[in-house]
Amino acid sequence: MNSPRKFKEYVAAGTIIKISPNKPRAEFLIEESRNSLEGLNERIEQIGINSKNANSIVKDCHDMIMELIRARLLLDGYTSSGAYAHEAEVSYLAELKFSDNEVIFLNGLRFFRNSVTYYGKILDEEYAKEVFRFMNKLLPRLYSLFK
Repeated sequence: MNSPRKFKEYVAAGTIIKISPNKPRAEFLIEESRNSLEGLNERIEQIGINSKNANSIVKDCHDMIMELIRARLLLDGYTSSGAYAHEAEVSYLAELKFSDNEVIFLNGLRFFRNSVTYYGKILDEEYAKEVFRFMNKLLPRLYSLFK
């Protein structure tokens, strides 16, 4: 999976729009991510990650990461809209000094999550475990952006 384009290219194309910072919405997304993480961890403690829940685990991990990226965008006075909006949000990770490998992995996760949601793709248990590890590595660093 390739990297998304540079964040400034999405701004120039109008996919990322400059707005007034929206602290209440950002705070909601941060709290929603925390609640989702708690629920996901409870599910995994009880039943683990298996072939039956791999798709939902991947979607949940993706959504928590993206909520935090959107929260940071909102606090920084940006929002996304239209075609390639989610890809543009992923590109913001590079602006936040995350590595190219992390941006590429998240862009692939975005692609596979959309494949599940829109095309009925079945993901395997091993990929779900890899995504869960990735999320657990990324979330503390994302949460630290809000201190």
